[in-house]
Parts: sequence; structure tokens; C-alpha cells
Amino acid sequence: MRLAAASLLAASAAAPASAQQQGVTDSEIVIGDILPLTGPPAMLGVAHNLGVKVAVAEANANGGIHGRKLRLVSEDDGYVPSRTIQGVRKLLNSDKVFAFTSISGTAQAQAAMSLFKQAGVPAMAPITTYEGLYKPAIKNVFAVGYDMREAVYGLVVQMAERYPGKKWALISQDDDYGENVRDGFERAAKEKKLELVSSQIFKKGQSDFSSEILKVKQAGAEALMAGGVLGENVTMVKELERIGHKIPVGVTYVSRVPASAKMMGSAGENVYTVDYVYLESAPEAKGFMEKLDRHLSAEERTRVNRYSFTGYAAARALFTAIEQCGKGLTWDCTNAELAKISKLETGAMTPITFSATNHLAAPKLFLLKADPATSTYKLVQ
Repeated sequence: MRLAAASLLAASAAAPASAQQQGVTDSEIVIGDILPLTGPPAMLGVAHNLGVKVAVAEANANGGIHGRKLRLVSEDDGYVPSRTIQGVRKLLNSDKVFAFTSISGTAQAQAAMSLFKQAGVPAMAPITTYEGLYKPAIKNVFAVGYDMREAVYGLVVQMAERYPGKKWALISQDDDYGENVRDGFERAAKEKKLELVSSQIFKKGQSDFSSEILKVKQAGAEALMAGGVLGENVTMVKELERIGHKIPVGVTYVSRVPASAKMMGSAGENVYTVDYVYLESAPEAKGFMEKLDRHLSAEERTRVNRYSFTGYAAARALFTAIEQCGKGLTWDCTNAELAKISKLETGAMTPITFSATNHLAAPKLFLLKADPATSTYKLVQ
């Protein structure tokens, strides 16, 4: 670790102010991704990567940034923190990227955060938005998304207003993600004076929820906050349908992908979430949908989901900052310009804003309901 840190610091300090920054030549800017491209979370990582590819293709089709074409180098960490560290080192020291468009998931980002801080390389974080990324603000790290606790709070508040007087149940995961779900739920429950009749915590990786769902029914719960990631929520919802206990269910926006909606099928008719990413059918996303068709192959197009939208939006924010720096491109300038981004419209999500003290773009949330007929979600008016 000491050698790696020393190498990164040397790489950062080696370039005098008048020299070109690492990853920048007269004709090219090299950017990097570190994310899960294999394993169960690959559904998210691959989709993110496709969104970035669209942003790169769009910029290059327009001549690049100040005449420099963009080149993307992607590293697969398989959602394993030790591989994240290895991948970040490779991208910085061997590929010599100028900036990152992703720093993978929560545990992965936590493991590699010291490398990012020491290097000072501009880094976008649209896949995970855990608090350590932005509180306090880190000079070179910018999170695009929503604090999960705030998102769960907003979801439960809106569901409580839609279904007043219901008895609630909460099932959450035994990790940091689950803790955020519980924090958000408890804040909403206190504010809305919700009656919680069942609260259960499951072990990460669990696949059978028949016992937990039976307890939900036996407790008389009339609404559920399902705090799984993807497959866990699908299993819970289908188990509710199997035992004939059809109640409103809240899930986090992590689950808002077509595959999840398809797997839930008819069981998803009472499932709600909140999101800041435009629906594929939204008028605001029409231009972005056309870009997906223009720049991706037919096979790649089938792997697009909401993480393609956030990958594109975060890359656009990064490219906007790079463009503002002109020909004299440096890490310090890019970090400073990222902190000035205000109400950036990308066509993929609600506008992005950062400031010198706030490096979390917390876009506007809207309430969505699963639509089994189309295997997607629809806006709740």
C-alpha cells in the first residue's frame, strides 16, 4: 500500500504546472472506468459502461474536446474490493487515465478511496452515492445520484400519504446498504407516525424469503418496505403474491431495471419506487433514446437500463468541466470546474448541480409504480 501511494503521489507531483497532465496529449484524452462487468452486479456495471460509451461517441463525433478525441479504458472489478484497488492502480499507473467516470460500488469505493484522494484525479461516482464520497466534500470526487437514506425517506413518505393509516413492515439487508434503508424508513415512520408491526434483517446473499414474508402477513402488515437490492426484492414480491397477501411494496431505485420488472411479472402490480432518472418513455428522454440507437449496437441496446442514463449524465458533467478548462487541461482545473456545474441538463436525468462545498448532485425525485403489462415503471401523478 505504501509503495502504491508513493507511486500515485509521484505521478501527481511529477508533472510541473506547465506540462500536460497525465492522460492528455495534443490529440487525445484518456478516461477510465472501474466497475463490475462480470458477476451478478454486471447488470448495473455494463449498463453504466454503455452510457459512458454513448457520451464518448457523441463527443468524438463532434470533433472531441478542443480537438482531442476521448478514449475510454474500462476495468472489471467483479464487485470485489481487492480487485477494485488493483484496477484503480492499473488505470492510474499503467493506462495513465486523466479521469474516472465510475469508482464502482459502495464497499469497492471505500476500499479505493485513499488512492483517489492521494492522486487527486477527477472521479465521478454515479453507481454508488454512499456518504463517504461527499461528506465532507472531497476535492476530486463528485457523486451523481441521491443519498439512499433520503431516497427511502422520500419513498416511504409518499407511500404513507398515498396509503394512510396502514400497518408497516420492514425487511432490510445486514450491511451498509440495509442500514441506509433502515435509517430512511425510521425517519419517515417517525415523521408520519407509522405503525411498524414487523422489522426483520436478512443476511446478504439470502435467496429464500418465505419465512420473512409469512411473518409480515402474520403481523398484519398492510405495507412493506423491501430493502433488498435486486433479486431479493423480486423474491419477496413474488412470495407475497404466492401467499395471497397483496400489499403496497416500496423498493429502492436500484431495482428499477427492466429485468427486475420482468421477473416480478404480475406480482409487481403494487410495487413503488422513487427515481431521478427519466423513464425511457418520458418526453425529456427522447433525445437520449435516439443517441442510444445511434451509437450502440443492437446487442448493446438490449443491455441498457437506468444505469446507462446515469453513466451518460455523469460523463457529460465531466466532459463539460474538461471543456471549460480549454487546451491547458489539468486535474485541478477540472475539479474546480466540476464544482461550478449548475443545473446541467443532460436529457438522461433531472439537472445536475455541484458546488465547492456540495459534491453530491441530488436531483429531483419522482414517484414511480411498476407496470407488469410493459415490464417497466410508470410515473405516478
